[in-house]
Amino acid sequence: MTLVLILILNLAVGVCIGLTGIAGFLLPMFYTGFLGMPADQSMALSFSAFLISGVLGSVTYYREGNLAVRPAVILSAGSLVGAVAGVRINLLIPENVIQIVLYVVVLLSGISILLRREKKEQEREKRKTEETAGGKSVFYLLLGLVTGAVCAASGAGGPVLVMPLLTLLGFPAHTAVGMSLFNSIFIALPAAGGYLIHASGKQGLFLLLVPVLAAHGIGVAAGSRNAARIDQLLLKRIVAVASILIALVRLFL
Repeated sequence: MTLVLILILNLAVGVCIGLTGIAGFLLPMFYTGFLGMPADQSMALSFSAFLISGVLGSVTYYREGNLAVRPAVILSAGSLVGAVAGVRINLLIPENVIQIVLYVVVLLSGISILLRREKKEQEREKRKTEETAGGKSVFYLLLGLVTGAVCAASGAGGPVLVMPLLTLLGFPAHTAVGMSLFNSIFIALPAAGGYLIHASGKQGLFLLLVPVLAAHGIGVAAGSRNAARIDQLLLKRIVAVASILIALVRLFL
C-alpha cells in the first residue's frame, strides 16, 4: 500500500511539475511527514525524481521554443556550485531555518507576480530579456548560486523558487518554466548524489528508485506535453497564487 501511494504521488507531482514547474516540494513533505521516512532517504528519493523531471521537462520545453538557453546555462552553472554547498549546509543548519528563508522568498515572489503590470507584447518582452542576458551574466550566476544552495538544503526541487523569480525578472511564463526545469537538473545532480551516498545504508532505498522514477517521469512527460495549452497570463496567475498558498501553508501550518 505504501508503494502504491508513493507511485501515485510521484505521478501526480510529475504532472504538476511538467505543467507549471512547481509542486516538487510535496515529495519530501510526504516522505518525512506522512511516511516518517528518514530525512536523508527522503532527500535522496526526491532529488533523484527532480533530476528526471528536469531532464524530461526541459527537453520538451526546448523543443517548443520555451527555453532561453544562454541565461539558463549561466544560472545553472551557479546552481551546480550552490547545490554542492546546500547539501553541506543541510547538515550544519536546521532545515526549518532554510525552509523559512525559501518560503518567504516564494511568498514575496508570488505577490510580486500578481502586482506586476502585464506587457501587451509577450514576444517583445521575451526578445528584450534574451538580448540583455549577456549584460546580466554575473547576476544570473549569483542568483543560481543562492537558489541552488537554498533548494538543495531545504529539499525544494528548484522550480518552486526559481520559476516565480524568473517570471518576476520578465521572462514569459512558459520560458520561465522551461528554464527552471533545466536549472533543476544542476541542483538535483549534486544533491541526489550527496543524499544517495549519505543514505546508501538504508534498506530498500535503491529498490524504490526504479518504480519511483518511472512514475515521476511518466507524469512529467504528460504534463509538459500539455503545458503549451495554458495561456501565458493564466499560467502566471496560477503560479503566483500557488506560490502564495504554498508559502503560507509552509510558514504558518
